[in-house]
Amino acid sequence: HVQLVESGGGSVQNGGSLRLSCVASIGSEAVYKSYSAYNMGWFRQAPGKEREGVAGIDPDGYPLYADSVKGRFTISRDNTKNTLHLQMTSLKPDDTAMYYCAAGPLFAGLGPAGYKYWGQGTQVTVS
Repeated sequence: HVQLVESGGGSVQNGGSLRLSCVASIGSEAVYKSYSAYNMGWFRQAPGKEREGVAGIDPDGYPLYADSVKGRFTISRDNTKNTLHLQMTSLKPDDTAMYYCAAGPLFAGLGPAGYKYWGQGTQVTVS
């Protein structure tokens, strides 16, 4: 099992910035024993909407972004600290959602079904 804990959410005004973080703890029964082996992603879900992929990053650090956040969000990982970050700038009210960190043993792009481990989420509200 991989435990993921998100932080950094909050309430900001339109045009503001936030930086989300996710810390991973690798359990003895995890598919891979090293954080660096996992594909990582950030997802979000607004009330009444489906969960959608925001950004992903493979073990080599190659990023992938949803069109809606390109140029505004930056995903990064630190394999020495088992952490994942999402720097969000130029936030809009449409970015309001619960944001989730996820880990998967295989490359899954931005499709939620491809990720095996999920955090509890951190709320982002833009007004």
